[in-house]
Amino acid sequence: MEQRISLHVLGLAYSQLQSGAYALVLAEDCGPRRIPVVIGAAEAQSIAIALEGMRTPRPLTHELFVSFAHAFGVKLKEVFIYRFEDGVFSSELTFSDGERTVVIDSRTSDAIAIALRTHTPIFTTEEIMQATGFVIADEDINPMDDEADDSIDESEPARPRQGADYHAEPRPENFTVEELERTLAALIEKEDYEEAARISEILQRKKGE
Repeated sequence: MEQRISLHVLGLAYSQLQSGAYALVLAEDCGPRRIPVVIGAAEAQSIAIALEGMRTPRPLTHELFVSFAHAFGVKLKEVFIYRFEDGVFSSELTFSDGERTVVIDSRTSDAIAIALRTHTPIFTTEEIMQATGFVIADEDINPMDDEADDSIDESEPARPRQGADYHAEPRPENFTVEELERTLAALIEKEDYEEAARISEILQRKKGE
């Protein structure tokens, strides 16, 4: 039987390889290796909400899937990332109702989003870990770094934009933890989940600091 490696979600970061995408970083449970999985913005938003344990006013797609499975007594037993080919990770979900066990193919981003909501173990193979894994210190990962910071030229004095109010709006990065939590709650109430995911990542980074 092939050796399986147990993984957990380390965090999310902006993808340096694909514009508008994110890197889901999976970490080896008993080792220093990491796996980056490129995912879309919608999936990153769903995973960020699960990581923060946020409750949305209405169920998102992955939450609806989990509720549907639970309503019929079906439990997700494991997520297995079994293949890496042409830059794409393939995963499968193993479900059981106590009598039958069914394995279903899935996008890795969807599989992780569901696993986080059901506290399901995640595995991959040693072959995939060797092919895609890398070693990095946890503190070197800066989830969801503000893209705007990359374009600032610090050698030039700051000037208000033409037609803009002279007093710039406060940046969420400068908020306190309490202010971020209030902002996050308000965004969820308004169902602005995209901005909520961004604020959630800033909050997570501040708490880590």
